[in-house]
Amino acid sequence: MSDKFIIRFVAVVTIVVIALVVLLNRHLIPGPAVAPAFTPYLPMLNAVLNGTCTILLLLSLYQIKQGNITLHKQLNIITFCLSALFLASYVLFHYLMRNEIVYGDINGDGHLSEAERASAGSLRTIYLSILTPHIILAAAVLPLILLSFHRGLQMQVEKHRKLVRWAFPIWLYVTASGVVVYLMIRPYYHF
Repeated sequence: MSDKFIIRFVAVVTIVVIALVVLLNRHLIPGPAVAPAFTPYLPMLNAVLNGTCTILLLLSLYQIKQGNITLHKQLNIITFCLSALFLASYVLFHYLMRNEIVYGDINGDGHLSEAERASAGSLRTIYLSILTPHIILAAAVLPLILLSFHRGLQMQVEKHRKLVRWAFPIWLYVTASGVVVYLMIRPYYHF
């Protein structure tokens, strides 16, 4: 496969994934009237997948620093697969869950009253300051992950290294902050 094909493929996948997530978050794709019983478990699954990916990314970095290319590659393949599973679970959750989840929304009506806003206080600002870059960087890192993963599998070491300089810290932030975001929003889930 040519570089041109790979870049186009990555661009199409990125655009489709981002468009799907936006459509789901805006509730423009109709989901079921009643969410299946497993729906409340998906956010916890996503946090576990993100946390596992965080650990695997750090182990992968350690292994490549030790010169263990084989284990580095294996860890990255596992991390890539778990991230793909996370993405599928995330999309499924947002398809099934029709309620808006708002940080500080104690009664679960999807809106913050003044009392709820006051109760959340500065933690809401902290939550949003973690969530905002998490969302932006999650979208931005997808093509970097796909390209660096491809370059690594093809043993295009220099191209892989150049991409990973950007992809690794962003991917690490996204996976770690995903766990923090889950832990912070968890009290406001109303299933």
